Amino acid sequence: METYDVIVIGGGHAGSEAALSSARLGCKVMLLTMNLDTIALMSCNPAIGGVAKGQLV
Repeated sequence: METYDVIVIGGGHAGSEAALSSARLGCKVMLLTMNLDTIALMSCNPAIGGVAKGQLV
């Protein structure tokens, strides 16, 4: 059975940033999402290539 340090449910902007931050800290991370095409679609963090900072929504 696989074990994970962090399991993130939801691949929106907050979930993807939480998963990335956890992985960068050395945690084994599982990210669960309903749609692979919309992972981090409106990410607000320009450090991970966020699109929202340069867009008017």
